[in-house]
Amino acid sequence: MTASAEKFTRQTILEVQPLTPSLFTLRTTRDAGFRFVAGQFARLGVTKADGSVVWRAYSMASSPHDEFLEFFSIVVPGGEFTSELSRLRAGDELLVEKLATGYLTLDRFVDGRDLWMLATGTGVAPFVSILQDFPVWEKFEHIKLVYSAREGQELAYRELIAGLEQRDYLAEFAGKLQFIPIVTRERVPGTLHGRITDLIQNGDLEKTAALELTPEHSRVMICGNPQMIDDTRQLLKGRDMNLSLSRRPGQVAVENYW
Repeated sequence: MTASAEKFTRQTILEVQPLTPSLFTLRTTRDAGFRFVAGQFARLGVTKADGSVVWRAYSMASSPHDEFLEFFSIVVPGGEFTSELSRLRAGDELLVEKLATGYLTLDRFVDGRDLWMLATGTGVAPFVSILQDFPVWEKFEHIKLVYSAREGQELAYRELIAGLEQRDYLAEFAGKLQFIPIVTRERVPGTLHGRITDLIQNGDLEKTAALELTPEHSRVMICGNPQMIDDTRQLLKGRDMNLSLSRRPGQVAVENYW
């Protein structure tokens, strides 16, 4: 994919924070005219040694009100884009398309009492953005962030998540958010063990949340690897929970730009 000069801005890398050898967060400057809704993504461009530009879609992990942009990335071995992105350091340039897009936003739901956010890997990024924005706290009575990673060290943003309800503008909502971390390849104290779909099927997820997944009250956002999204959607469909569309409001919203 290509983008003309009129469609992107040139931003400067402010900070790169490695989480593991294959995971890192990236913070850049933000163009004064760049607007997005929490949960949306933008296409990022990196310039290769031969001068060509490679583009990929990344959700913003930063709040719509932050003066910077933040992204969460995995390094794909031999990946054309992530190999280049992981080489960038503070002071380097990153291209950011001017138009943010995506449908993993709160306006997908016209009602609902309980919000479930189901994420695997870097799919937690849009939820980090949504949780730093005020509307989600006002709209739902209960918020369950379910975040699955292969190893405990891959669970990003734990400190940020733990501190959300201590922020001045969210203090009145203390007790609404429950963070449910899941680790699939090792057993880590304080986390569930297994795939999200298995934990839904065997009832352990709802038991931990002390809340049922029901079409009447639950609204579910899903972001992560395509297989997890497909499998989870099928499970929820079996509970009469369907994709929310503009012409037919439902209980499920997904983001899949792999």
